[in-house]
Amino acid sequence: MNKILKEDINNFVSSFEFSSLLNGSKFLITGATGLIGSTLVRCLLALNKGIQITCPVRNLNKAKATYSEDFESICFIECDLVSYLSDLTEKDDFQYIVHCASPTVGKYMTEHPVETYMLAIDSTRAILEYARKRQINIVYISSLEYYGQNFNDKLITEDMQGYVNNTDPRSSYPLGKRAAEYLCAAYAKQFEVNAKVARLTQTFGAGVLPDDNRVFAQFARSVIAGTDIILHTKGESAKPYCYTTDVVSAILYILLKGKSGESYNVANSDTYISIRGMAEFMIERFNPSVKIIIDEKNNMGYAPVTKLNLSTEKLKSLGWKPQKNLYCMFNNLIQSMKDHD
Repeated sequence: MNKILKEDINNFVSSFEFSSLLNGSKFLITGATGLIGSTLVRCLLALNKGIQITCPVRNLNKAKATYSEDFESICFIECDLVSYLSDLTEKDDFQYIVHCASPTVGKYMTEHPVETYMLAIDSTRAILEYARKRQINIVYISSLEYYGQNFNDKLITEDMQGYVNNTDPRSSYPLGKRAAEYLCAAYAKQFEVNAKVARLTQTFGAGVLPDDNRVFAQFARSVIAGTDIILHTKGESAKPYCYTTDVVSAILYILLKGKSGESYNVANSDTYISIRGMAEFMIERFNPSVKIIIDEKNNMGYAPVTKLNLSTEKLKSLGWKPQKNLYCMFNNLIQSMKDHD
């Protein structure tokens, strides 16, 4: 674990005000080798409240590499996720479930639309079935992709939806998120399952790998190396962002204080920015020698312009607020990438 990530976790522990409510609790966390899941697990362990954490994983060796320092403190189970979740019984006795597991690579979603779509439904339904007769708090981790395409800067609240092409294989991801969210709401209404949804914007921070191919990581590598930023579109698409430990805090606020059956946007609304604006921001703040080059001849199949200006008033009504502004987010990301090397 690099020093920036350690500082983030220490800051989380000192600022999170509900740690006493989690004393001695038992968590099931899926997707624990991903960025959000791993940060959540580390933050919970660092609270030092005797929290027991079980993590079903596809690859135990990847889990060992991810948690080299904390591996023995976590119960890892190498398994097929849906089979494991379907076999849960009363003896497992979890009090909290955070369901983060999901494909994250667009190429996989496009090539495996059936698996992407059905994993969202089958895994979520198995968790909700397990919870039907038990007092369990659940948070399903959804995505801003739930909203599909939007073409203006109007604030987007949780009751809105944009366009999703129902025949595009890549739509397996947003349509799967919509279906899983509906299952959470339906089980909450029909069976009084205490399930909530955290609808996350794009999230980054310490712990992002230097070879990550998402745009924020590409821009960070450019300002570190002093190489020009090449945009294959005009960079008009816009969204807000959120820092990893701010997202962890939001997930726990929703888990402990959110209303059953409800979805909550998770973002730092002050960070709403276009792709072009992000490039300009990073150059100005971190390396003015870098230039922006527009090369639309090879647009590489990028999605149409989409603007997702998420409202976070519903989440803030629970008492949550983000700690990291855009400069701190990118500064920590850059320092963490350098430290990783």
